[in-house]
Amino acid sequence: MNREIRTILLAEDSTADAEMAMDALREAKLANPVVHVEDGVEALDYLHARGAYEGRPAGNPAVVLLDIKMPRLDGLEVLKRMRDDARFRRVPVVILSSSREESDLVHSWNLGVNAYVVKPVDVRQFFAAVQTLGQFWAVLNESPDTH
Repeated sequence: MNREIRTILLAEDSTADAEMAMDALREAKLANPVVHVEDGVEALDYLHARGAYEGRPAGNPAVVLLDIKMPRLDGLEVLKRMRDDARFRRVPVVILSSSREESDLVHSWNLGVNAYVVKPVDVRQFFAAVQTLGQFWAVLNESPDTH
């Protein structure tokens, strides 16, 4: 069976964290291309193939790695809008955030997040966590077709 390789959408406003996450995904030798956006508005633009992402290849990402605290539109609002839209309801979403606030964790689960990972401070732990996430969500775990 020939399956297309779907993107990994990384929504992260910290340039340093985004670069580390992309490096970790590359080191995991995933074939999935990574699209990095810097805020929630851009994440939704990518999902809806509008604005700068109009004309992008069709299809949903394999997984969305989503920071919570982002400018313009935070990650929890992106997650809510994804879960409210039938087109994106089954796209796996992993919160990858430095927030250890219980309210963020509870709100994320209530909105239907698939996993919540607190960003480790240690670079090696961060790499290992992102590699594991990428391998599981982009390769091993496939969401059912929504067609």
